[in-house]
Amino acid sequence: MGVKPWIKAMRLRTLPLAASCVFAGAACSMYQSPYPWKIFGLALFTTVLLQILSNFANDYGDFAKGTDNENRVGPQRALQSGAITAGQMKVAIIINVILALMSGIILLWVSYEATQETLGLWILLGIGVLSIAAAYKYTAGDNAYGYSGLGDISVFLFFGLVGVMGNAYLYRGDFTPDSIFPAIGVGCLSTAVLNLNNLRDHVNDAASGKRTRVVKMGFSKGKEYQLWLILIGANFALLSVFVMAKSWYHYLPILALVPLVIHAKKVMRTENPADLDPELKKVALVTFAFSLLLWLTQVVVG
Repeated sequence: MGVKPWIKAMRLRTLPLAASCVFAGAACSMYQSPYPWKIFGLALFTTVLLQILSNFANDYGDFAKGTDNENRVGPQRALQSGAITAGQMKVAIIINVILALMSGIILLWVSYEATQETLGLWILLGIGVLSIAAAYKYTAGDNAYGYSGLGDISVFLFFGLVGVMGNAYLYRGDFTPDSIFPAIGVGCLSTAVLNLNNLRDHVNDAASGKRTRVVKMGFSKGKEYQLWLILIGANFALLSVFVMAKSWYHYLPILALVPLVIHAKKVMRTENPADLDPELKKVALVTFAFSLLLWLTQVVVG
C-alpha cells in the first residue's frame, strides 16, 4: 500500500476550512504575545491534526455503518474502495489522537509562558480533549452524534466559537469581545459546508439511517437552511471587519465574501443533489480566504 490512499483519506480539501479558525483567531489577537509565531504554528498544526483525525474517523465510522456504499454521491472513501483496511485505519486514528494531544499540550504550555494565565488554559485543555472525542464520535462508535443531526451544532462550536475565540485567547490570555463576531461568521460558514455535504448525500443518508438535519427537514427546507447559514455567516463576517477596521485595507476581506451571492443563487436553483458537490469547495475556500485576508490585513500588514 502506497502513500496516495492515506493522502486521499486525509481529505486535503477540508484542511483550509479547518485552518480558518486559526487565522481568524490570530487576527483578533493582534499578536499581543512574546511568542506569536510559535503559538500560531502550533495552533495550525494541532488544528490540522484534529481535522485529519475527524476525516479518518468519519471514513471509519461511515464504512462500519454501511453509509459509504455504491449509492453515495460524493467521492469514494478510502475504506470503501478497499485501499485501506479497517484495522489500518484504527491504528492511524490512535496515532493521530496521540499526536493531536501532544501538540495541543505543547501549544498550551507555550501560551502559558506568554500569558501566565492558568484557569483559561485548563479550560482550553478540557475543550481540547472534548474536541478529540468529538472528532471521533461524529460518525464512529455507538451513538455517533452525526447520525442524530447534531453535527451542525458541533461544527459551529468547534470551527466557530471555540476555534476562533480559543485561538485568540492563546495569544492574549483573555477572551476579547470582538472575537465573537468572526467566531459566529466562520462558525456559520463552516456549518454551511457541512450542510452542503448533507444536502448532497441526503438520499443515501436517509436510507442508511443517518438522520442529519437535512434528512429531518427535507431537501427543500435544507436549501433554505443553507441560505440562512450563508446570510448570518456573511453578516457577522462583515460586522467583524467593520469593528476591527482602522484603515482602508482592513476592508479587503469583504471581497472574499462576494462569491457567496452566486453560491446562494446556485443552491436555490439546484434540484439534483449531486450538482451541489462543487459548492462545498467554493464555500470552504471563501471562508478560508476571508479568514486569511483578515489575518493578513490585521496582523501581517497591521
